[in-house]
Amino acid sequence: MNRILSATAVALSLVVGACGSSTAPQGQARVSSATPKAACGPGSRPETDLQGRVTAEDHASGRAAAGFSCNAELVGQHINPDSAVSVAGFKVLRYVDASGRECAYYDSTRLFPESVLAGELGVVVLDMSDPARPVRSQRLLTPAMLSPHESLVLSQERGVLAAVLGNIIFGPGVVDVYDLKEDCRNPVLKSSLPVGVLGHESGMAPDGMTFYSASNAAPTLTAVDISNPSLTLPLSIIPISSHGLSISDDGNRAYIASGSTTLEDFVGAGEGYPSLIILDVSEIQARKPFPKVREVSRLRWDNITIPQNAIPITIKGHPYLVEVDEFATNGKSKLPAANGIRVGAARIIDIGDETKPKVISDLRLEVHQPENRPVVADDPGAQQFVGGYAGHYCNVPTRVDPPIVACSMLLSGLRVFDIRDPHHPKEVAYFNAPLSRRAGSTNSAVSSPAFVPERKEIWYTDLTTGFYAVRLTNGAWPD
Repeated sequence: MNRILSATAVALSLVVGACGSSTAPQGQARVSSATPKAACGPGSRPETDLQGRVTAEDHASGRAAAGFSCNAELVGQHINPDSAVSVAGFKVLRYVDASGRECAYYDSTRLFPESVLAGELGVVVLDMSDPARPVRSQRLLTPAMLSPHESLVLSQERGVLAAVLGNIIFGPGVVDVYDLKEDCRNPVLKSSLPVGVLGHESGMAPDGMTFYSASNAAPTLTAVDISNPSLTLPLSIIPISSHGLSISDDGNRAYIASGSTTLEDFVGAGEGYPSLIILDVSEIQARKPFPKVREVSRLRWDNITIPQNAIPITIKGHPYLVEVDEFATNGKSKLPAANGIRVGAARIIDIGDETKPKVISDLRLEVHQPENRPVVADDPGAQQFVGGYAGHYCNVPTRVDPPIVACSMLLSGLRVFDIRDPHHPKEVAYFNAPLSRRAGSTNSAVSSPAFVPERKEIWYTDLTTGFYAVRLTNGAWPD
């Protein structure tokens, strides 16, 4: 494609003016099937119906209140089981500091200040020295941490935690940076500055030197130099709107979800939005003056909804992306729909030729299939506009030969898939937490999970109750 996007740190109006044209995305016609379901071993509390379904009968009988699990067991939790509002958000992160202390971080609100009504606020810091008994050590209450939306991110290599002030559309772009290295239980604020233009989502180069502030509602993807975390500086404003994004290990590629570069795309009239876009950001990584960003390729698929994030991995030396779409839509609509007929869910994309990415397999449940949407339509929570039976986030324990991927799938809880054969993934485990004690509640797992490979643990949050540490059992996490 070789389309060059002007990316300078000058006036926004000049940058937006560079968005006049776009190359049509590659499309893919293929049939998406439900991933083979897990075979549940001893100690499981399996689902009773379609894969991923929680029926009205499950609610009436008390089964849903007790939760469902398959080859997974609860290790520990930090929850508010009686809340009438959300008490958790979109990211769970793990970090081990220089002294070997282990911590978890998660945002405590879906939409600020909703969680204040439940006594929750900001980003929660958990001391995970005993994962069976998480202890809150801090709340981070600086502007971006009060309302990070989907932007909380950290660099394992550098021990830096960052977020941009955001909301469901966009926030004013204040970027907060914390140092975790000395004591992960007590992060040290290094800066809180308005360098991100607009915020909703984010990405960070693995070396912890560059933070990307993203909004899916405006073409203002902003690269921020955080090499000096006390004095962060905008490097460039890229004329692209972006939902989630991931950065390659070398910092030279950005994988943009729901990206758009034209006015027609942005207002919903164009055929190029939403798309997965691969960008060459090597000049930003190299700190070249007035860096240019090159579009390498873009891709759409037949059942695309709202691409949320795409994570680069390699399996047996071959490069792929694990991509997840959020929510459901109807027909060609680009807006979420209650129990929409089209569920994007997740997929694996071959990027061996990054100029011609292609979907090779799907990560989806039976409740996501078009033929089953009428069947599940009356289930509790199925008609939630931004919820129901759909996907939201996925993550992997390592980018090199990950044996599993874990995905938060809203009403269906945390789902785990074996991806050692990326062409033929299979579900191996799930955990759908016990319901809130509030009458009429349903679960809503939306967070990007974190992993403890040495203990075969996965950490995630559910909007309605809070934080869970789960261990896979019965060999579900391959050795």
